[in-house]
Amino acid sequence: MQAIRKFRSYKKIHFRKRDCVLKLFIFSIAFFSACSEKAEYSGKTVFNINLNDGLTSLDPAFARNQNALWMVNQIFNGLVQVNDSLKTIPAIAKTWEISENGKTYTFHLRSDVRFHDDPLFPQGRGRKVAASDFVYSFNRIIDPKTASSGAWIFNDKVEGKDSFKALNDTTLQVNLKRPFTPFLSMLTAQYCSVVPHEIADFYGKDFRNHPVGTGPFKFKYWKEGEIMVLLKNENYWETDGGNRLPYLDAVRATFISDKQTAFMEFIKKKLDFFNSIDGSYRDDILTKSGKMTKKYEGKFQLRTGPYLNTEYLGILVDTTMAIVKSSPLKDKKIRQAINYAIDRRKMVKYLRNSIGTPGHAGFIPKGMPGFDMDKVKGYEYDRQKARQLLTEAGFPNGEGLPEILLQTSTTYKDLIEFVQGELNAVGIKCRVEVNQSTSLRELISKNGVNFFRGSWIADYPDAENYLSVFYSKNYVPIGPNYTSFKSKKFDELFEQSFLETDDQKRYELYRQMDNLVMAESPVVVLFYDQLINLYQNNIIGMSNNAQNLLILKKVKKN
Repeated sequence: MQAIRKFRSYKKIHFRKRDCVLKLFIFSIAFFSACSEKAEYSGKTVFNINLNDGLTSLDPAFARNQNALWMVNQIFNGLVQVNDSLKTIPAIAKTWEISENGKTYTFHLRSDVRFHDDPLFPQGRGRKVAASDFVYSFNRIIDPKTASSGAWIFNDKVEGKDSFKALNDTTLQVNLKRPFTPFLSMLTAQYCSVVPHEIADFYGKDFRNHPVGTGPFKFKYWKEGEIMVLLKNENYWETDGGNRLPYLDAVRATFISDKQTAFMEFIKKKLDFFNSIDGSYRDDILTKSGKMTKKYEGKFQLRTGPYLNTEYLGILVDTTMAIVKSSPLKDKKIRQAINYAIDRRKMVKYLRNSIGTPGHAGFIPKGMPGFDMDKVKGYEYDRQKARQLLTEAGFPNGEGLPEILLQTSTTYKDLIEFVQGELNAVGIKCRVEVNQSTSLRELISKNGVNFFRGSWIADYPDAENYLSVFYSKNYVPIGPNYTSFKSKKFDELFEQSFLETDDQKRYELYRQMDNLVMAESPVVVLFYDQLINLYQNNIIGMSNNAQNLLILKKVKKN
């Protein structure tokens, strides 16, 4: 009982001290953010961004959407990381070996990486990272008590907790059940970041808003829905040509949900970075061919490039579910009719200002190694074919077909209303329901919606990541199979691909799986996204990678 009182007393003192420091710091940040001239005078550089879709957690175990990936990537590191060419390169692991049978990975860790300072460490100084920290972090991901959305990363790949071993402080060994060729690439996912056991255990679920990592920035303050502040990690281990990273002093995030309002903040130079363009202001910035309009030429930087993101409509297809039994979407011909009914070229040109590629191939996006639009056959626009399939399903011109409910988030309302019009034109009565992004994601993750708009952003740059969405052993809640798709043939090919070390042969297996998925139509691929980011003219050193992963450690603000 005395130990419990001591623990509670420590928590109270710890929180009070932290609150006082935070209030003082936020006042300081607000002061030099609002008064740019004084900020320049003091030499402080604050990078300002907006996270319009909100943020649910800073815990790597729950880094399942873009905003979480972005912020977790500033605070944490993993064994390996990706460069702008999406190649796997060293991070905390400086070298590694793979056994001849492809099942044992031995990582040799750097000895100069420390966790961020925190009062919970002795003398408040962050200790060195050891191999045992990765054992703890990986076991935490697969522990059902954690209920990590990233548990699927290791699903069916390891036997359990004994698969991760610290041979000594700087040597980590991972033993797989069977060879898995994309394993190194998979370890670049933010889910695989290292966390300190004493901090994660102390906070439990509250680690989501008290994160401690090894990354270039350390957590300072988060008032949910309003502001978040990260500070420069003065002890960060990476360098750039002999210069210690990062160059920025702080990162400040706001949470303006309306993108048009956020864009106006960017125009006023209150934001340094703006991701993606949509809504009523798209035509103001971009021509229909995707170029910057004369109005904004020279006023800021606009960068485009490949983006490993597939935008799609998902359809629940497991007929054992009550929600599916009562839906006409259980019929494959109806799902195929929906696929044929949508003019994706028109959608991308007029609603996206040509930003993106119409989704006429499979689920694997353009830009991913192995992508081949000629070898994977998706759906071209064909209204006649859509009507024919409706007739074959017993609903000529849509007569007698029950109304279908399509759920989306506010950001994509215009796209989904376009889809609604296309479906209505062939006789498929469709009603659109708009939800908050976080609410919709929650529903999808529990198989609570039958027909929904979704997107899959690469967790790591291997097509296996996209195909894992259809693997039967990845059913929710343990994995990302949100359509409840199940195919014995698909599973056989998927597991066969684990063993294939020849890239070209593995890509051929991927294409077979993608074609199988397209034929069954649990998804309607709308388009393969294209990266489009805006930066102020005084920002240099921004990463430009096809994962659209926000990497701020080399950014300078002049």
